Amino acid sequence: MHTRRSFLYSAGAAGATATLRPDALARVLSAAADASSATPEELASNEDFWFHIQRAYDVDRSIVNLNNGGVAPAPSTVLSAMFRNLAQTNHAPSRQLWAVLDPQVETVRRRLADHFGCDAEEIAITRNSSEALQTCLFGIDLKPGDEVLSTSHDYPRMLNTLKQRELREGIVLRTFSFDTPPKSGAELAALFEKNLTPRTRIILLCHITNLTGQIFPVKEVVHMARRHGVEVVVDGAHAFAHFPFKLADLDCDYYGTSLHKWLSAPIGTGFLFVRKSKIAGLWPLMAAPDPKKDDIRKFEEIGTHPTAPRLAIAEALTFHEGLGPQRKLARLIYLRNRHAERLSKLPKVRCYTSLAPGMGGAICTFGIEGVEADALTGWLWDKHKIIVTPIKIEQVNGVRVTPNTYTTLEEVDRFADAFEHAAREGIA
Repeated sequence: MHTRRSFLYSAGAAGATATLRPDALARVLSAAADASSATPEELASNEDFWFHIQRAYDVDRSIVNLNNGGVAPAPSTVLSAMFRNLAQTNHAPSRQLWAVLDPQVETVRRRLADHFGCDAEEIAITRNSSEALQTCLFGIDLKPGDEVLSTSHDYPRMLNTLKQRELREGIVLRTFSFDTPPKSGAELAALFEKNLTPRTRIILLCHITNLTGQIFPVKEVVHMARRHGVEVVVDGAHAFAHFPFKLADLDCDYYGTSLHKWLSAPIGTGFLFVRKSKIAGLWPLMAAPDPKKDDIRKFEEIGTHPTAPRLAIAEALTFHEGLGPQRKLARLIYLRNRHAERLSKLPKVRCYTSLAPGMGGAICTFGIEGVEADALTGWLWDKHKIIVTPIKIEQVNGVRVTPNTYTTLEEVDRFADAFEHAAREGIA
């Protein structure tokens, strides 16, 4: 059983002994012990506690990385686990890789299934959410004229997947827009039902969008679609380990996510969930010995690949579970609100992300009237060494900001100061 004190030791307290004065270390550990009775919201602003989490990452503090949504650094313990397994593989690759390490992946599969709330025989470990979702979007049989419905805010790679099927097979991709931010999740669910047609066969649904961080009412859309005989593929690239949920909260049949984003697992890790009753009917992305089998492992037939990153997922799960999903989300919201509430009040600044409870998480997108997203992104890097992501689509023209648990208040404030300067003085 994890305690706050034992977790902080595993996250780096032992290494801190050599660099912190004993009295400073004692204060930090004392604060951590006291934190066991604090609510997630109370702990969100406890900088003594978060100092230890920050120390668990080996990152470059000469820059401010606020693009943790694209890919996030892994804690040092995760990197160590991956390097250890990679070194073991190299001793005798043909034996260590396939006979020794590969079987251990089953433990990772079970742990991912436990965290997601499904059976281990419904989880395929992939290299990213794109691979997981393309397995579904290419693997569900469609006929010419069949339609797939999504929003214009879905991830470009997934929309391009469907555009390729349009060219090759004659299916139809239909998308719709929505207000940014929308008034409610119910508004989004209603838009999906409004845009259904008799030819709709699949809905591609973001759990949370990469553009503005809008959380969608997945369960409501899934149940509506089932009434109409429509399959739903859920894009969870930015959701897993970002905010707490279980499969029961979604009730979907297909779900794909990346683990190198909010779980901070090694780069090149993800998973695909397919409900057991749907596995046999879903074609694998790459050829499998029996493509119509109901074995989830047929989706892992990708040829020779390293096992080390996959095994290190277990260490990332341990770190995440020790930290606590509710505590993590509370901290991410705290960091988001620290800059968002300040910047949203500025003249000429527009916030495209809803700050209402349950509508978003750490992701927040801002724009400045008259300033192009690419230009603002370049200015923040060139002048302030701050990394953000430019977002330009339809009515959205701004930068996406995604802190993580290793992000310090000083780094958040450096961004807010720079952005406020750009809003008031311009970037010329």
